[in-house]
Amino acid sequence: MPAPTEPPKLTSRRIGIHTSTSGGPETAAERAYRLGCNTFQIFSSSPRMWRPYTIAGSQCEAMSALRSKYDLKPLVIHTSYLVNVAGAGSPFLEKSIAAFRGELERAIALCAEYLVLHPGSFRNVTRQVGLQCAADSIGRAADGLDLPQGGLKVTIENTAGAEYSLGGSFDQVAELLDRLRSVVPVAACIDTCHSHVSGYDVVSPEGYEETMRQLESTVGLKNVAVWHCNDAKAARGSKLDRHQHIGQGTIGTAAFKRLLNDPRTAHAAFIAETPIDEPGDDLRNINALKSLVDGFEAPPALSKAAKPKVKAAKARK
Repeated sequence: MPAPTEPPKLTSRRIGIHTSTSGGPETAAERAYRLGCNTFQIFSSSPRMWRPYTIAGSQCEAMSALRSKYDLKPLVIHTSYLVNVAGAGSPFLEKSIAAFRGELERAIALCAEYLVLHPGSFRNVTRQVGLQCAADSIGRAADGLDLPQGGLKVTIENTAGAEYSLGGSFDQVAELLDRLRSVVPVAACIDTCHSHVSGYDVVSPEGYEETMRQLESTVGLKNVAVWHCNDAKAARGSKLDRHQHIGQGTIGTAAFKRLLNDPRTAHAAFIAETPIDEPGDDLRNINALKSLVDGFEAPPALSKAAKPKVKAAKARK
């Protein structure tokens, strides 16, 4: 996108999107700003390759300078999809530990606040063994690294609840956080799509309140530092992790409006991980979220861009 002639209008909430690092990680900060974000998420290396990406000191300095210039905070980094710290007995466990250490090192170098991690799969062992393996693996990966000094927290994300996948319930996320608190600084990331398809009711007003009550009694809402704001293509309880554009899936805009204006979530970052099916979808999803925040008056061009596409809205019905 071209550079805006004046700073984008922002909301009272920290709203961003997963942003491309093509050309170097520092370029993501410029992209996020031009999309109208005041927070953002990136991969620090290829999410589907074991080979790590080396980040130069000059790139870290450029990233920090742009973040300061544009007031982009927090920076959230998502761990590679290949990492499975719960895979006890897996031939890939040692590679996962080494890869996650690389994620930690790059996150510290980039001055990121949160490193989001899927808890992993415990296939061929019990869930309890998988949980302990995840905690032990994260501890091994972080050994000798000063995460508190770097201001970094390992952030455990809930999952869609597929078989053998850890983190399909808030209880499991809370249990892993408890095991990690004496090892590394921790926080939680709650994904709206994952919560919905794993069975939590985030759609109805009553269901939303009950879901938030369960989240408070397990993880603790103060510990949820990041919300992944994704609509869902699949039905509640389906266990199918398929993200949809904001307002065009089975969750709908009302649920996101409740979440974004809930005083209990005001401290968190709201990051979209929505698909890009057509050019401009990233901007449309950012604008859709911003338009739901009370008190935000979008310019006419932004208001138009935030409207869901008619064909997708019909498909949801």
